[in-house]
Amino acid sequence: MKKILGMLGGMGPSATADAFSKLINNTKASKDQEHIPIIIVSLPDIPDRTENIIYNGLSPLPAMIESLRILENAGVSCIIMPCNTAHYWYEDLKKETQIPFISIIDAACKNIINNKIDKVALLATTATIQTKLYQNKLSVNHVECIIPDEVNQYKIMQSIISYKAGDIKKAIDLISPYINKLKLDGVNKFVMGCTEIPLILEDLVKDTPEDFIDATEALIKEAINWYNISDAYVEKDMINGIYQ
Repeated sequence: MKKILGMLGGMGPSATADAFSKLINNTKASKDQEHIPIIIVSLPDIPDRTENIIYNGLSPLPAMIESLRILENAGVSCIIMPCNTAHYWYEDLKKETQIPFISIIDAACKNIINNKIDKVALLATTATIQTKLYQNKLSVNHVECIIPDEVNQYKIMQSIISYKAGDIKKAIDLISPYINKLKLDGVNKFVMGCTEIPLILEDLVKDTPEDFIDATEALIKEAINWYNISDAYVEKDMINGIYQ
């Protein structure tokens, strides 16, 4: 049976569409039939991840498991989830399925470590920052992870919220000064650790792509690698949660 990739999406819809677009753009195909088969579940009524983690809001886990079941029943062979904050529940979701499940956090950290980058600035939701999804994995691999102060983190969060609400200009205006300040301070590598941020920073990334690590693209490249290897997919050995 042909392998089928499954995408647990909807968090948010634009980020899901961006991940699908990156899958198409990164796949070597000369015709329709050479693209990777994928089934996407995008149910945007999954409760907000940051609201749950920071403010004890409704848990998104039951709704994420519901999407997981839809993918299982559809017969997918591997699952990806283009939402960084949702990976707070990654281990809980993995326990719910026997299907291989590639982590966006591991994929981005693998990119950083393999490229021997020793210092990055993390651009992410407040929940991703506070739960240290990136910091813990990077620190054990001797990568310094710069996180925003409280004021700038608030602005980054408002930038993400503004983008989700359709106010792209406001989203750009809120996040750009912080990036410019860090560049003046000598920081030259930024992890786009929220799947809306590559969309917010699209023009800036086009100008200086070498400055940015796109977690979504790292995830997609891992998914393509999974698809291109043998059917007997075996997860790579892990050291402290990072691929060797």
